[in-house]
Amino acid sequence: MTKSIKPLALTFILAALAGCGGKPAGAPGGPGAGMPPPEVDVITVATGDATLTQDLPGRLQAYRTAQVRARVEGVIERRLFQEGSDVKAGTPLFQIDARSYRATRDAARADLEAALLNLERYKPLFEIKAVSQQEYDLVKTKAKQAQAAMVRADEDIENASVPAAISGRIGRALVTEGAFVGKGEATLLATIEQLDPIYANFTQSGGDLLRLQQAIKAGKLKRAESARVELMLEDGSVYPLPGKIFFTDMAVDPTTGSVSLRAEFPNPQRELLPGMFARIRFPQAVVEQTIRVPQRAVQTGPQGQFVMVVGAESKATPTPVRTDGMAGSDFIIASGLKEGDQVIVNGLQKARPGTPVKPVPWDASQPLLSAPAAKPTDKK
Repeated sequence: MTKSIKPLALTFILAALAGCGGKPAGAPGGPGAGMPPPEVDVITVATGDATLTQDLPGRLQAYRTAQVRARVEGVIERRLFQEGSDVKAGTPLFQIDARSYRATRDAARADLEAALLNLERYKPLFEIKAVSQQEYDLVKTKAKQAQAAMVRADEDIENASVPAAISGRIGRALVTEGAFVGKGEATLLATIEQLDPIYANFTQSGGDLLRLQQAIKAGKLKRAESARVELMLEDGSVYPLPGKIFFTDMAVDPTTGSVSLRAEFPNPQRELLPGMFARIRFPQAVVEQTIRVPQRAVQTGPQGQFVMVVGAESKATPTPVRTDGMAGSDFIIASGLKEGDQVIVNGLQKARPGTPVKPVPWDASQPLLSAPAAKPTDKK
């Protein structure tokens, strides 16, 4: 009895599904049979002016550097600062034993008092011609010498306290308490570096500079008026405070074929330190009516550089392009794209060639998904 009921019940269920127009789950065309196309972030290509930039390697250097040296000889009694701390100009840093200099000053004071007293006795005698001009001049000379010795003794006592010449961050002490310094030379005791602002030194190829000048002269490019520069740190992040070009060397170094440049950056938090490696991004010229796309969108394959474009039927289509320099973090596109093209910026790993995609406008403030980016090519 039971065996005959089960087939009959299954027959009724299938008939009911057929009458309702339903299909068993998993049948062709049933629910879940087709996935919607993946969303990708796109930008719509438009032409406009762009500032051509170049990223060059450089090193950071302190704005000012002062060497702390002993100006008198003696034994270091005390170190008055903490290594690696910020100090202000005029702050005492080392104390040299000044007992011998104080004794010398006391003796010089006694000699000066005696010389001035002797001068007072000789003055009325000279006025009545009781002593000669030569004798009176000799007494005056001795008084001046005693006064000069007194001044030197005061200076030696003052120099026994070694102050900071500039405000900045002081490094480690190069001598310890008990060290004898200043014997025949101005012993180096420590170094102070002013870190705010800070310099970035870098070089530009003389050939690149010449080609740029020729392009500007030929009217292909316009000279960039802005002197603002950016700093890229070793981890790839952009330093938030812009800098400015401080100077450009007027000659090409014959040994390297490059021109030396220096930029100045504010450094209020002392985040930038001398000796750090950085890349400096600075404006070179203005390109008029050009196309630029984020560096992220440009990929490199066996046939060269290309971007993924949302083409006919909303399908991802690889499109070869040729880049011609950088505008900040964007590539300048010399050929391969036209106004109105939708270039995929984010979601490239989902946009396989020929597959349908759903384009949505790219929000530049949102983080990008991981995908390889192309490297800049040499300008042709």
